[in-house]
Formats: sequence, C-alpha cells, structure tokens
Amino acid sequence: MSGVDHRVTEGASLVAGVDVGGTKVAALVVDTDGATLGRAERPMTVRSGAAGIEPIVGAVRAALDAAGAAGTDLAAIGVGVPGRVDPETGVVGLATNLGWRDVPLARLLEAEFGVICAVENDVHLAAAGLVGHEAAGGARSLAYVAVGTGIGAGLVLDGRLHRGGRGMAGEIGHIVVEPAGVVCRCGQRGCLETVASGPAVARRAAEEVAAGTDTSLRDAQPLNAKAVYDAARAGDPLALRLVDAAGGALARAIAGLVLTCDVERVLLGGGVAGGGDVFLQPILAELERLRSNSALLSELLPLGTVRLLAAHFDAVAWGGVALALRARGSARESPPGPRTGTRPAAVVEEVVAREPLT
Repeated sequence: MSGVDHRVTEGASLVAGVDVGGTKVAALVVDTDGATLGRAERPMTVRSGAAGIEPIVGAVRAALDAAGAAGTDLAAIGVGVPGRVDPETGVVGLATNLGWRDVPLARLLEAEFGVICAVENDVHLAAAGLVGHEAAGGARSLAYVAVGTGIGAGLVLDGRLHRGGRGMAGEIGHIVVEPAGVVCRCGQRGCLETVASGPAVARRAAEEVAAGTDTSLRDAQPLNAKAVYDAARAGDPLALRLVDAAGGALARAIAGLVLTCDVERVLLGGGVAGGGDVFLQPILAELERLRSNSALLSELLPLGTVRLLAAHFDAVAWGGVALALRARGSARESPPGPRTGTRPAAVVEEVVAREPLT
C-alpha cells in the first residue's frame, strides 16, 4: 500500500485485529489456530495527524504483551475505523467522530510496526464477519447496526459486502430524524446520532438534570449513557423515558433500513448496546407497534429479525483479524474465529473472496 519495507520474520504467524471507536480502541492478537492470545483496550484520544494513532499503537502493543509475544511475531494488522475509508490505500478520508480527515492510517501503522496493515470501515468489517455467526441464523443478507459514540450500519447483501459507490453505505446515524433538533458533528441538524447515540442520551439526561427534573441521575458521576441505562434498569422514570425515546428512534431507523435493503436479519452491537435488555426492549416495543399498523412491515420485519449481540463479542476486531489474514496473503488458509465455536473470520474470507475488501 505505502511502499514500506514490511518485515516478515521467519515464524511470524500472529495477526492483530483492531476496533477503533470514538472512546476506546480494542485490539486482539490471534494465532493461526483461532485462539485469542491477547486482548487489550486503550482510551481513544481524538488527535489529528500522526499523533492520532498513538492509542492504536498502544492497544496493539498491550495485546502483544498480554499474549507474551514480541513485535517480531506479528505478521499483519487489520483495522476497523468509523468513517469513510479507502481500503486500497488505507487512508481514512473522513471520520467525523474521531475528528480525522485524510489520515494515512495504513502507512502510519506500517511504519510503526513494520508489517502490512489493512484498513476498512468498522461496521463493514463487522457485518461481513457476522455472516456465519449463530446470531445471523443463516442469513446471507444482513445488517450490523452499531450504536455507540456514533451510529452506523454495515450491510451484506446476498453474501456480498456492500460499501456503496463512495464507501459510505449504511451511514444511518446521519439520517435526519428531528429537523429542528441540535446540530450534528456532520453539520446537519437533528441526525439520528443526536437523538440515540451514547453522547446524545447523556446530553439529554444532563439537560433534564439542569432543568431540575427529579431523578436519581442527579447523583450520577459521570453522567453518561451507561449511567442512564443503569438508572432505567433500576426504574428511574426519567431514564426510562430517555431510553424509550432513543429506542423508538432506533427502531424506526431499523425499519427504514429493512424497507430499503430487504435484509433478513439485523444484529445490534456497539458500546450503548451493552445496556442489554433495557436497551433492546424499547426497540422491540416500537417495532411491534409498527408491525401492528402495517401488513408490509409485519411481513418484512417478523419477530426475531432484530437480535442483540453478546456484549463481549468483538465483532469489529474479529473482522480486522480476517482482514489481516487476507492482507498477509492467507486467503487460502482457514482463518480463525473466536472460541465460541463460530468462525466469523472465516466467513469474512468467504465474503472477501466474492467482494474483495483490499
């Protein structure tokens, strides 16, 4: 990609998969048998230029340390980043929630580690990796919707990863849902992200606290989305109202996604989705209301279409593992998957074979 003289030492067989989020970076180090040897997280500090890769470098090095491995054991790195990515060059053209524009991420990481690095949009990676996961239920057309600092969807249609003409397919977080709402970081007003993302839920809670609403959230430190979902789980009326509003908005966006793309399954993940049942139930309730009023939606969105992934499942990082395997020339090998018995990385390879990621 970048002209870096990549080091490939004898016996270098480990790969790293990295999930770069708006608030944290998670890295996995995996061997060729599919075992996770090391995992690490680092806070994601938003910086421009070369300094922006420091949390990524730190997470990969920490995962190698956890694996008891050295940098010379590493053969390739695959990275998922939220935003517009050119997978051919490894340049992140625009990542709104990171404050990045035209960052040559692959070249920077290759210079740091001396091994080839492949970069792809994070939810695209996750969606491709989930095609064979048990939660997909055998679906060949599915969407992975990540709800965290931002909101985005990765799409696999008829077994093929769908990026769109500009590589930006699935940016549902920037669909306007409240035309008179607050200004989004993308420049529009009232995007879905300003209503249902983690920062949006926290902001609305803070506004209610400042307005004097009686709520247990007044004592929350920090007052973030996790605090809101925890309070809703405990029955706090304000928190319940906030998560219901966010869930309703997400449900309507999911319905729109299914109507547009006719996917068979929608899988939910991301940091905010870690709220578990209290996150999922308002979504399911709104979907049921929509089904009850529409024979069309009842047909396209039957019960069981929308599923919540386990909170511990590193969907993006596992997609990064598969991308790293392909980048190092291992397309003919059987790539690893997590210890759960599913092999999402293998399925990414299958999707890649039909619609190349790199």
